[in-house]
Amino acid sequence: MTSSPTPTDEEEVYGVTTLELFFDLVFVFTLIRLTDVLIGEFSPLGLFQIVLMFGVLWWMYGGYAWLTNMTAPKATAHRLLILAGMGGFFMVAIGTPTAFTGGGGLVWGLGYLLLVLAHVTLYARGNPNILRVLPANLLAAALIIAAGLLDGGPAVYVLWTIALVVPIVQPYIVPAGGLFRIRPEHIVERHGLLVMITLGESIISVGTGAAHAHLDAGLVVAALLGLALAAAIWWTYFTGDDERAEETLAAADDARRTQMTMFGYFYAHIPLIVGVLVTAAGMKKAVEHAWEHLKPGTALAIAGGVALYLAGDVLFRRIMRIGPSRIRLAAAAASLATIPLGLWLATAEIAALIAILTTTVLLERRSPAPSKGNPASHHPSPAPG
Repeated sequence: MTSSPTPTDEEEVYGVTTLELFFDLVFVFTLIRLTDVLIGEFSPLGLFQIVLMFGVLWWMYGGYAWLTNMTAPKATAHRLLILAGMGGFFMVAIGTPTAFTGGGGLVWGLGYLLLVLAHVTLYARGNPNILRVLPANLLAAALIIAAGLLDGGPAVYVLWTIALVVPIVQPYIVPAGGLFRIRPEHIVERHGLLVMITLGESIISVGTGAAHAHLDAGLVVAALLGLALAAAIWWTYFTGDDERAEETLAAADDARRTQMTMFGYFYAHIPLIVGVLVTAAGMKKAVEHAWEHLKPGTALAIAGGVALYLAGDVLFRRIMRIGPSRIRLAAAAASLATIPLGLWLATAEIAALIAILTTTVLLERRSPAPSKGNPASHHPSPAPG
């Protein structure tokens, strides 16, 4: 995905539009369906399915995010194409529960094909270079459709794995060409809102879990602890990092800004977003059994999800050079150490994670701010989509 902006594009400054926010709501609903799969198949196989589906989806989400960073969807034709992409994500959401074991795979693949076609049609209007990466995206959709036509089995996972790898590898083999001009204020705001919506999913998971439990004082305390955990994660992400990241991107030249955006907001946000989703899946079950011991899978999901989120946040901070990372690395390790608490009592694990995240933020406030710079590689990197 590339762009060669005009002088008018360079002068234009705009924030995230309401249509983009609407688009992200549909995308996150699709992610919610992924957590449903994880809850239903709380196993390494279920996690593998989540990784495959999320990876394929994240690639196209990145393509749409970079697309709207290039040009705001103001024209009617642009808006209709974005809405078509939303329809593709909605089809994916519908097909997700049975994507690997039933007819959902076909619906999933057709929805992904709609995503690809709407994206390339809109992108080609401003930059025909996108046509160079179109074959890989079409191949990914075809592979998923083919997997959906199969009646389960190892071949389904092979096809899905190839579908994930091909679009990511293809731009290294056939560069899209052109020059990126990333608008820092837009890309930072867009991903910040995505994190907010994803955190909203964790709160929904807490509320859903509470709805299936007996209402008493213990349930109220457990639900409030679940909300506090989501708030603690929010605090770690929105403690000024977004403003500092925007300043760092704005100070970089075009090539370095593109690299930092790719590594910081595309790659580093994968474990960050997945971590929140995994935590949400665990919280949904934990609130139902808040004053009991958890199963190993649920305890691992809650603590491991927080640890994965922190690991992604550490990577993001290091790429952007916007904050200390040692404290958050230690917090990730400490989060994993809370798993035995969950095997004893669910609320004990949740309370410990809240304490770890709160302590992390307080300790960082006493740490000196790092000097800004760009640790990203100077080698070309492909753009999503």
